[in-house]
Amino acid sequence: MAAAAAAVPVNLRLGDLVWGKLGRYPPWPGKIVNPPKDLKKPRGKKCFFVKFFGTEDHAWIKVEQLKPYHAHKEEMIKINKGKRFQQAVDAVEEFLKKGKGKDQASHNSTEEKNRRNSSEERGKQSVGEEKHKANLSEGKPKKRVSSVSSERGSKSPLKRTYEQSPRKRGRPPKDEKDLTIPESSTVKRMMTGTMAGFKWPPSVSEPAVCYQAITKKLKETGSTSIQAADSTAINGSITPTDKKIGFLGLGLMGSGIVSNLLKMGHTVTVWNRTAEKCDLFIQEGARLGRTPAEVVSTCDITFACVSDPKAAKDLVLGPSGVLQGIRPGKCYVDMSTVDADTVTELAQVIVSRGGRFLEAPVSGNQQLSNDGMLVILAAGDRGLYEDCSSCFQAMGKTSFFLGEVGNAAKMMLIVNMVQGSFMATIAEGLTLAQVTGQSQQTLLDILNQGQLASIFLDQKCQNILQGNFKPDFYLKYIQKDLRLAIALGDSVNHPTPMAAAANEVYKRAKALDQSDNDMSAVYRAYIH
Repeated sequence: MAAAAAAVPVNLRLGDLVWGKLGRYPPWPGKIVNPPKDLKKPRGKKCFFVKFFGTEDHAWIKVEQLKPYHAHKEEMIKINKGKRFQQAVDAVEEFLKKGKGKDQASHNSTEEKNRRNSSEERGKQSVGEEKHKANLSEGKPKKRVSSVSSERGSKSPLKRTYEQSPRKRGRPPKDEKDLTIPESSTVKRMMTGTMAGFKWPPSVSEPAVCYQAITKKLKETGSTSIQAADSTAINGSITPTDKKIGFLGLGLMGSGIVSNLLKMGHTVTVWNRTAEKCDLFIQEGARLGRTPAEVVSTCDITFACVSDPKAAKDLVLGPSGVLQGIRPGKCYVDMSTVDADTVTELAQVIVSRGGRFLEAPVSGNQQLSNDGMLVILAAGDRGLYEDCSSCFQAMGKTSFFLGEVGNAAKMMLIVNMVQGSFMATIAEGLTLAQVTGQSQQTLLDILNQGQLASIFLDQKCQNILQGNFKPDFYLKYIQKDLRLAIALGDSVNHPTPMAAAANEVYKRAKALDQSDNDMSAVYRAYIH
């Protein structure tokens, strides 16, 4: 039955609500809108430009990958139970409710007029009314969307406005109101959470958004950030750079980054200290580099993501290291979380050989890395930052340029200091609840209904309640970041008592052999 239904052609038009699907990713609710004027429709099979609900994403979708929203709503809800998916469906329903409310008065007036018409005229009108009701039942907006922006009310210089051109058929009545996709508070919260990882894979036959236009906007506005939301479908249809990309370090973060670079069509050469970790990526199309020096010498831009300052220095200065492959014009981007002194030293030696340097540590965890939803903090060579545009879009949802080398390292340590301290406080609260006879689950439920509610809070508490400490962010690394953040405070004579207290708890957890577990395993420091 399903196959037969799928074979029936469906007439879709501008403004229709649909389910859009690409590759192996789940269908997602969206609305057919007009594309930007500078974005050409792909050649070949028929497709529509779709704006997706619950995200700020948009992409060309082939017609055979689209289904009417209402006709398939129950089917889609049954196969996808994710929280982010449900929030997208809620956004659709909010959109429909708002649209129907605006049109109710006009609709009632039309019905009254129809009742006063002659029997012949009533017959004609009833046909039109039935069609109108059918359109409403299918969730079709009553007028073209006049504008769809990357985020309503956003100050982002990358916000786009899509102007609709007249439709050749199915033109809506003149008296109907504009309807725009609403942005609910739940959607806003969801877009900043760690579950905001849904993305569409690229299709060979789909055109890519010209990222040069985005770069041009950055130069004109002096913006310090690149929003991946301005690319189509959050990393879905971007133009991969034609530069050869190298990547050194395939740990929890690096593995997800490389996977997304490959998915988005980049040419990538990989190296890892443990060579076996490269095998999976070679199967996905990556090339193998025998040494860091070889990767740098054969690639235009080489990224690195390793564990700590010592590993970062060894990678550059050690035998067959990065520095041996640097020559004028070669680019090196260090994504490791290290201190400002370390990254400044590395920048100096790279530049002394004629190379270009950018620091770009990332905020996130393994899941966000896999989903291509990291936050990238960059500093150093501004031109190189812009050259990395398509790479940053593939691996992250947002990137910030913070000025001179060292600034990104400092900001990253501050971010992780806050996160690490918060995790220690969560663990402390759960253990205090337990020893005072209170339900830990009830505590979590209360927190999830209050101002502290976040996906981070929920996930880490669930880890603790389930006793599942599989690493998403190694405990030993958050302790390292706390230690470096405290040292940063010392360097400017600024007190960091909360971070210092949290650091002691993590040190206790490390002494209990929790180093290679998730940071949420700090909980065990309170129960021993």
